[in-house]
Amino acid sequence: MKNIIITGTSRGIGYELALQFANAGHNVLAISRKIPQALIENQNITCLSVDLSNENELQKVENFLSKTWEKVDVIIHNAGALLLKPFAETSQNDFESIYKVNVFGVANLTRVCLPYLQKGSHVVTISSMGGIQGSLKFAGLAAYSSSKGAVITLSELLAEEYKEKGISFNVLALGAVQTEMLQEAFPGYEAPISASGMADYIFDFALTGNKYYNGKVLSVSSSNP
Repeated sequence: MKNIIITGTSRGIGYELALQFANAGHNVLAISRKIPQALIENQNITCLSVDLSNENELQKVENFLSKTWEKVDVIIHNAGALLLKPFAETSQNDFESIYKVNVFGVANLTRVCLPYLQKGSHVVTISSMGGIQGSLKFAGLAAYSSSKGAVITLSELLAEEYKEKGISFNVLALGAVQTEMLQEAFPGYEAPISASGMADYIFDFALTGNKYYNGKVLSVSSSNP
């Protein structure tokens, strides 16, 4: 039984992951702004309503960890904010709102959890193929895709900084997955894999991937976008 933190659990991949880990007997801390009833009803899941764009709200996570868990085995940074807008119309506030969730939220939550991460802990950041250098890019996603590139570099740096402590940091750069967020970016597009199908892959990787990888970015995509 492991202690698992997952962000972005109100829908899509995060929601499916929370249920998979809980149903497998693990303790799950599910973090999202909105909390689905199905997660509340699961005895292995603790739900926290947290706005990751607000650093002060992460005190809720710190309070929970200090009173409940002695260690954190896995963090899955799954939460993401998306903006589809022409670059010429994208303001600094637009960029900041995306980066506050997709970059600063990842950094801040990791910092809060550091005292609870031990040798063997695995931090998995869910990025996007759009954040991979040289990959196919799509107009209107300047803020989103650049933020996903930023967390890739952040993860590589943290892997180096904490390798002596045995804490692993890896990134999964996802391609198209049939989620609400995909539909917001590409209305009508049918992805080749469902949210639950991708959750299956992430579930296994989060538990075992650190045996084989650290500081790595794995592209998980069977199609474009």
